[in-house]
Amino acid sequence: MERPAGYGELKLFSGSAHPELAKEIAQHLGLPMGQCRLRRFPDTEVSFQIDENIRGTDVFIVQPTSMPVDEHIMEMLIMIDAFRRSSAARITAVIPYYGYARQDRKDKPRVPISAKLVANILSASGVDRVLTMDLHKAQIQGFFDIPVDHLFAAPVILDYLARQDLPNLTIVAPDAGGAERARAYAKRLGGELAVIDKRRSDDGTAEVMNVVGDVEGRTCVIQDDIIDTAGTIAKAATALKANGAARVLACAVHGVLSGPALERIEKAPIEKLIVTNTIPSNGERAKCGKIHVLSVAKLLAQAIRSIHEESSVSSLFV
Repeated sequence: MERPAGYGELKLFSGSAHPELAKEIAQHLGLPMGQCRLRRFPDTEVSFQIDENIRGTDVFIVQPTSMPVDEHIMEMLIMIDAFRRSSAARITAVIPYYGYARQDRKDKPRVPISAKLVANILSASGVDRVLTMDLHKAQIQGFFDIPVDHLFAAPVILDYLARQDLPNLTIVAPDAGGAERARAYAKRLGGELAVIDKRRSDDGTAEVMNVVGDVEGRTCVIQDDIIDTAGTIAKAATALKANGAARVLACAVHGVLSGPALERIEKAPIEKLIVTNTIPSNGERAKCGKIHVLSVAKLLAQAIRSIHEESSVSSLFV
């Protein structure tokens, strides 16, 4: 492969957040994983050393900032600093799941804009660009003063849904804010659109008020970007069933699934929950028979190849 002048050989490294995804990306790229040692001192401080020459190379670091979020962010910053001080020609942070993205504006008095703060910290660490997927709000790209490639997992999820037997399909937005995204899914799959009208209380729990749209006798797929404690989709599924839905499924890009999420999913009238592997599956999640995980490794590998070759990434957007 002819290499672009100035960036040298493509090198792929992984933090501790999701080494399985990094290895899968490396397989799609036909590359070995970069050699490094990532450890922790007894007091939990990060110890990192690169075990190969990376001078003049094009480095990509795979590290979703999933739980524990703060540890994985700090780990990535230290890795970026090591590569910068080792004279990498360019450093790209591959962040399939961008933590703190939900705090993207001042919607209450005296609160931080954490998504901007994390962007500032990443830029200060010396990273040259960021590759991420399905940000909670697209405007977070503007928080960076470096290039951001924002991918969407929609092609992976849509391809899977199109191969399922889903007659009389209705894509359901769990709130008004997700209506545009749900509409795009409905259009691609030839389905109808419905929206859950909900009100969120002060403590963050979601209360489903009613369903806008015809769901009686239909196969409903609740579509969201992030599922954290699963309170929203559990109540949405209950509301859909109460309104006569024949089947209820759910899909999301980022399956955070923290706290009581798995218990709620098991109890909810949800046939299947489809998520991607932007966040690693833990042992408890693997035991939940309702969860089906799709891989975004090929999509990320294509983007990494395009960035390295200085070719268009826009063909991967939906």
